[in-house]
Formats: sequence, structure tokens, C-alpha cells
Amino acid sequence: MSIMEKLKQPSFTLPEKYRQLKKEEMEERVREIKQQLGETLFIPGHHYQRDEVIQFADAVGDSLQLAQISANNKQAKHIVFCGVHFMAETADILTTPDQTVILPDMRAGCSMADMADIYQTETAWEELQSLFGDTMLPLTYVNSTAAIKAFVGRNGGATVTSSNAHAMVKWAFGQKERILFLPDQHLGRNTAFDLGIGLDEMAVWNPISRELEFEGNPKRVKVILWKGHCSVHENFTVKNIENVRSTHPDMKIIVHPECTREVVGLSDDNGSTKYIIETIEQSEPGSAWAIGTEMNLVNRLIQQHPDKHIISLNPNMCPCLTMNRIDLPHLLWSLETIVEGDMINVIKVEEQTAREAILALERMLNK
Repeated sequence: MSIMEKLKQPSFTLPEKYRQLKKEEMEERVREIKQQLGETLFIPGHHYQRDEVIQFADAVGDSLQLAQISANNKQAKHIVFCGVHFMAETADILTTPDQTVILPDMRAGCSMADMADIYQTETAWEELQSLFGDTMLPLTYVNSTAAIKAFVGRNGGATVTSSNAHAMVKWAFGQKERILFLPDQHLGRNTAFDLGIGLDEMAVWNPISRELEFEGNPKRVKVILWKGHCSVHENFTVKNIENVRSTHPDMKIIVHPECTREVVGLSDDNGSTKYIIETIEQSEPGSAWAIGTEMNLVNRLIQQHPDKHIISLNPNMCPCLTMNRIDLPHLLWSLETIVEGDMINVIKVEEQTAREAILALERMLNK
């Protein structure tokens, strides 16, 4: 059964009673359940989650960090992951069989991760091998499905994060002449560019047309970028930067490397979500910042740092729609099903897929 077919099942639909509850009632019930379940319950929350959910998180962080914290928490039997589907998959891969990972809303996916499915990837690998032979190593951003991580693992590659992408790309070039970077073309392009690889040495694989987008002799290609992107970060534009420069000339611009090369190149700084948070925390009082990342996080940084002038690089930016799927009613629903002994939305990665995905994760973690 496909994920879309599953979502049509009654068991995946929020019961109407939760829509009738007041916010205060739901908050009180969540607190009661957390106290009742104690250390057997662990709620990790991604930085991009709503405040109404983050307030109940036992740990807040990036996707891989939260999966690792969950795996290290041996007391936790129930891990209610407030993030998106691929994050819950990674948590299930790293945790033990007697730990159960739950995603409060199965609609909480990631458009970037969905831009590279396993069938497209295996087809692309065959066609690229016919062109480049055994000269490629696959790398995948952790923002990818378990199936893609498994593909990379069994083909000798590794996962990367936005924090360690430079180190992992260097490692990959020590193994092979070329890399295939999945699924976010912008992180791959920005990382390779920083390492001295020219834009004219990078090609884009289009999984829809099954074509290599490149002008010139393909033998010059060093980096093959999958044609995928983050729908949030791609919406920060050069025009946004020009507007900030003209209206706030003293304001520094910091963006996530999932933004386009043009935006990253014109910004003052760029880095992972963790890097952005730490940069703002360590900046001087009175400093001014325009931040190019997800709006829930930007709004939270504004609230946490009233001594600084912080704005979103794009004033019309909306929060990540799929991250925003998890709300207080879905969180409460998932917790009550644990208490009732009839858990919903359990994320379980097939055993062989998990084994191969761990290979990709371990190659990264061991570097």
C-alpha cells in the first residue's frame, strides 16, 4: 500500500473530537500524559516545528541530531518525532527494535526528499554508469528517504549533513573521480563551489526527462547534481537581498546552503540551521540580521533575541507547509493512542533497507 493510499485510511485521519478541544485542554492533557509515561516517552522536535508543539519537546535540534539523541535514550520506549517522515525513518533506523517511533501526522513529509524516489535513482545510476563507468560515488543529504540512504549505502557512498557536507565531499573525491549528489542540487552546488570545483564542471541530472543537463564534453563533469530542491529555501531570491541592502545597509545577511548559488554568493554568511542559530546567539547586542531560512525558526529567533534586529530575508515567506502539518491536536492524538495501547502512525523501516542505510550513515559518522 502506498503512502497516499494509507493516508486515506480512517486510522490515519485525525478524529473529529480533537478539533473540538480548546488549546488549553489539549495542553493540559499533553502535560498529564508526559508525566504519566515519564522516561518511557521521548518527544524530539525539529527547529522548524510550530511553537505549540516545540513547547513540549524534550530535545530540539536538526534531524540527524534528534535521531541520534533518540537512539541514545535507552529509557524511551515511545519516540514521538515532531518533524517529517524521513526524520522519523532515520530515528527508527538508529533506535533499537524495542523502541517505537511515531510520526504524529503521516502527511508531514518533505518535498525535497520526495524529489528523489528509489526507482528514479536506480534508473539514473544505470544510465550515468553507461556514460561515466565506475567513476562515481553517490552521496545523499540526510534529508532523503530511507530507500535512498540504502541505495547510497550499498553503492559505497555516504550521507551528508549541511554541517559536514564539505568534509564528506572531500572524502568522496578521495574515493572516486566523480560524485552524484542527492537530492538537493543547491547544497551540492554550493559545497562543491566552495571546494574549488567550477560551475562548468557540474551537471544536473533531470529525473523526469532522464537527461544530463550539461553543455560541453560530459567527461569534464566532476559533480552530478540531482534536480531537487527545498521549496522553502529556493524561495529566497537575489531581489530579496537587493531589497535588504537598500533598506537596511548595515544589516548582515545569513542564509542556509539549501538556497541557490546566487543567493548564497551575495550573502554575508551561510551555514546549517545549527550554525545560523549559534551565529545569532553569539552576535553582539544591537546587531542586525536578515535570515534566509524557515519562518517558524526565524520567528523564534526574533522572540529569543529582543536585543537584536532580526527579520526574514523574504518578508512574504511562509512556514514549511509539511513541517507545519504537525500541530497540537495531532500530537495529543498520538500520545493518547500510546496510553490506550493502540498506537497510530508507527514508522517502521524494512530490515534490509535499514541495514544498507546504516552503512551510509556510518561512513559519515566514522569520518
